[in-house]
Amino acid sequence: MSDSKPLDGKLALVTGASRGIGAATAEALAREGAHVILVARSAKALEEIEDRIHAEGGSATIAPLDLTEGDSIGKLGAAVAERWGKLDILVLNAAMLGSLTPVEHIDPKEYSRILTLNVGANQALIATFDHLLRKAERADVIGVTSSVGATPRAFWGAYGSSKAAFDNLLGTYADETEHTGRIHVHVLDPGATRTRMRQLAFPGEEPESVKPPETVAEAILRRLSEDTKTGERFRVEA
Repeated sequence: MSDSKPLDGKLALVTGASRGIGAATAEALAREGAHVILVARSAKALEEIEDRIHAEGGSATIAPLDLTEGDSIGKLGAAVAERWGKLDILVLNAAMLGSLTPVEHIDPKEYSRILTLNVGANQALIATFDHLLRKAERADVIGVTSSVGATPRAFWGAYGSSKAAFDNLLGTYADETEHTGRIHVHVLDPGATRTRMRQLAFPGEEPESVKPPETVAEAILRRLSEDTKTGERFRVEA
């Protein structure tokens, strides 16, 4: 009887992997056999996720770094290329909410930070890992977005516009790489999920009233096993 798992031999990189959807997704990918590179700013938080993965028999490598700092992404890409030579799964999850405020009150400095992480860093990640994704037999890029990226909502202008730009970036990359037949781009709207960002946005909400991050992680696993059209947007319901 074979002990092989669906993602044996696959390499996955997950940003924002220290908590919430990122952590749950990293753990789910590792359970299915992938070696997961955990990316976030806090080394201590990443070590906790790494320990949980190892305790379940999985494997992971932590990469504590700030995606908005200098050439951090380039250095990460060079390290991955040297050690593994390819990348099978890229989960673009790290994001910043910022203040919920009317458009005319958006703070320019905060808005710049939001755009730098939510859009600029993700473009840099795609640019850095594109050649490694092309070396995989099948590569999947999962971009975690939000409903406010597609449907404007009062006071969500800063975050929503960053996600609208991110959605467009993902769709464009999907269109540009469709001819390869090997890179599959997925635009993931997780819906209401029990995360720290959700708590910041809806402080009066009862956490147990929305689904846990693990539900989103399981939806991602299912998506990876399906033959879907690249660039499609999908939403995870409760």
